[in-house]
Amino acid sequence: MSSLHLIKNVHGTTVDLLGHAIISGRYAVGSSLPPEPLLCEQLGVSRTVVREAVKSLVAKGLIITGPKLGTRVLPEDQWNWFDPDVISWQSQLGLTHEFLKDLQDLRRVVEPAAVRMAAERATAQDIAEIEDAFAGMNKAVHEGGDYVTFDLRFHQGLLRASHNRMLIQMSKALGALLRTSFEISTSKQDGPKSSLSMHREVLDAVIAQQPDRAEKAILKLIDGARDDIQLVLGTRKRLPKITRPAAQLKAA
Repeated sequence: MSSLHLIKNVHGTTVDLLGHAIISGRYAVGSSLPPEPLLCEQLGVSRTVVREAVKSLVAKGLIITGPKLGTRVLPEDQWNWFDPDVISWQSQLGLTHEFLKDLQDLRRVVEPAAVRMAAERATAQDIAEIEDAFAGMNKAVHEGGDYVTFDLRFHQGLLRASHNRMLIQMSKALGALLRTSFEISTSKQDGPKSSLSMHREVLDAVIAQQPDRAEKAILKLIDGARDDIQLVLGTRKRLPKITRPAAQLKAA
């Protein structure tokens, strides 16, 4: 491994450790991070690595620094919830009910708009990638296997097909919700099988370049997923851990 890769790995690990500690509440809102020398000792890294990690966490909205402030933890509403690392750290700790509801609201705003654009802008390559994801879903339903991963690829393919850079970036934040939704629907008897036709309707509408039809179809899927999640939240069952491998379907 080159020295450059080693430096990047050390930096990434340090950011990961500190970010996870902040989101877990180990460092409370308004409190100061330990002094730089102590962090260096605790993490076994140089001052340069700590300083660069602090800069990264400032950019993610987790902390603020200043001559008279020191380095203090900011409230959750100032964290950058579109940052994949922030989403990942929260996901590792478990998705709270409030967090899931926020993501559900975001999905209902973002995905229908993206699918409308996909119906207008999707290229042949976009369609081929979404078709491939659907084929993987179909195979998992009938022969067993990893349905969730292909379901995620299907929806992320739709977002990419919007050819809107902002919406594509949002797909990273939505990934946690999509994965959780798919894990829940997969756990329901015949859940994946019953949703296949709805996914096909979305894809067919995009292929036919019919934005209204595509939007209506994706809303039906989203609202069904929302109902599934609400049902699970109401029973107070534990939500799936998205840090674990996706659940595998058994052959029909």
